[in-house]
Amino acid sequence: MKVVIAGSSGLIGTALVAALRRDGHDVARLVRRPAAAPDEYVWDPARAELDERALRGADAVVNLCGASIGRRRWNGSYKQELRDSRITPTDVLANAVAAVGVPVLVNGSGVHYYGGETGDRVVDETSPAGAGFLATLCRDWEAATEPATAAGVRTVLLRSAVVLSHSGGMLGMLQPLYSLGLGGRLGNGRQYTPWISMDDEIGAIIFALTDDTISGPINAVGPAPVTNAEFNRALGRALHRPTPMVMPAFALRALIGEFAQEAILHGPRAIPTALEEAGYPFQHHTIGAALAATLGREGDER
Repeated sequence: MKVVIAGSSGLIGTALVAALRRDGHDVARLVRRPAAAPDEYVWDPARAELDERALRGADAVVNLCGASIGRRRWNGSYKQELRDSRITPTDVLANAVAAVGVPVLVNGSGVHYYGGETGDRVVDETSPAGAGFLATLCRDWEAATEPATAAGVRTVLLRSAVVLSHSGGMLGMLQPLYSLGLGGRLGNGRQYTPWISMDDEIGAIIFALTDDTISGPINAVGPAPVTNAEFNRALGRALHRPTPMVMPAFALRALIGEFAQEAILHGPRAIPTALEEAGYPFQHHTIGAALAATLGREGDER
């Protein structure tokens, strides 16, 4: 296939480009600076400008654009940036693939579509959108793909959990603390922490690209949900370090603000029903197996 990727320089995008090329696919990358390689094509979502050559002969587009939700404390301007960095590029790409006739669009979204107040209730792709900033963001992000869907493009909405990677992301922030014996649960630890290994995140994207039966939302989450306390214990075991600390909810709210309330102290108990029913073969079924593989400690998969 020829796959065009927006957001190819991020944590997931970098891994996806490498995996697609290993499988023999042709990858074109959309960039917002002058093109510096033959596989790069310039686009400017804010101006709705896209090098028309990028989509020629494309079999699929993968959109992974979006500023990090946890990069800094939320305020009005940053929340607008989070929206603009997702919704505007999605609208541009959805209209472009519709106009050109690209058969497939795989578009990023987040598992926080379901909101954080689901408690112990299991949610899957049939569950409604939740409340709060992140849920509204994901709902509007997905709605921006409508021009592609209306044009008959097979559109997949990738509702991703926290992706476990040795190269960065959440584990990159936590591992130094845990290595020093400063790991611990957040708040009461009963909230769910949705997760997926990088291998399965990339695997799910490629599966969605190649399986014509998949369309609409898919939860890119590991098949065995865990609470924050369970995640904390599993990471401690994987690193062979104690996890004695407790970060009280009030302290997290004071330090991080609204992001803590929506994305750390609450989380949906999401399961990957659509992927499982389509026959996707998960590489890592438990948080222990995912962490062991990610951290290079396959001997400890409890």
